[in-house]
Amino acid sequence: MPEPGSSKHQVVAVVGPTATGKTLLAESLALDLGGEVVTADSAQVYRGMDIGTSKPPEAERRVVHHCIDLVEPGTPYSAALFQRHSREVIDRLLGKGILPVVAGGTGLYVRAALDEMEFPSGEVSGEIRVRLEETAKRLGAEAMHDRLAEIDPEAAVLIHPRNVRRTIRALEMAEKGASYAGQAARFAERRAVYDAAHIGLAMQRAVLYARIDARVDAMLEAGLLEEVESLLELGFHDALTASQAIGYKEFVPVITSGTDLTEAIDAVKRATRRYAKRQLSWFKADPRIRWIDVTDLSPARALERARELLSSDQPSPYPCDGVAEAEVSP
Repeated sequence: MPEPGSSKHQVVAVVGPTATGKTLLAESLALDLGGEVVTADSAQVYRGMDIGTSKPPEAERRVVHHCIDLVEPGTPYSAALFQRHSREVIDRLLGKGILPVVAGGTGLYVRAALDEMEFPSGEVSGEIRVRLEETAKRLGAEAMHDRLAEIDPEAAVLIHPRNVRRTIRALEMAEKGASYAGQAARFAERRAVYDAAHIGLAMQRAVLYARIDARVDAMLEAGLLEEVESLLELGFHDALTASQAIGYKEFVPVITSGTDLTEAIDAVKRATRRYAKRQLSWFKADPRIRWIDVTDLSPARALERARELLSSDQPSPYPCDGVAEAEVSP
């Protein structure tokens, strides 16, 4: 086993679905191995979106956290930009002899940081995206997908007709002269940029869902509604109602229109469960990940198990198939 303060790998990645304890384990590994955390979370990059993204409060962070609070909520952001930001941090830490511990549940961001992935552009065209989103609201998902089928039929085959977000992304790429289908083919190849160890956290479905529900309740107690109201007052309505803003978009009508709070809370819990299922599907497809079932593990035992995996080259397959394969409860 490596001595404390050392690692046999350049980078350690801690991944898995929301509410499994990734941040806690990543911090513990960073403390144990002389590292700092590089957060791979597409929501935590936004300033002011703290409670609803489970961003660790600054006063409670046990080590330095990078790649959070990068932009305002109204600023378009992408995996391409995250790739640039995260690799700057990783390379700087490696140059100082500090272990980067990449932690997060946004699978594309993890891969953007650690794998060879080329993106059409490092910048996001806010004007193009806003225009396409407005068109989608006016015409509907199927009409947008039909438009994509005319422009990039190979991409249309890969995207479900009701998946508006990916359809818009593919149309946006087509306007930039890039191919969503070509990018998807490249994504299927897993070529590492760094010598990285990937640790995945798994949890039995019932326990995971209970933790998600409890987390949402705790967010409300911590002031999530007040956070949403403050962001609305700052003019970030469109950002909060975007399709990916789980935990925010559901509460906007509660504040602006007086809709039922209980229904909004239930909607957040359902959406978060579905998101956890998507996360699991993404990470289970990566054979490099070695898994820990943290259902009944204390944080100390989870750290011990992670150290065991880091010192071994033995595979550790996904241990909780029921979590990924089961239907999301309503």
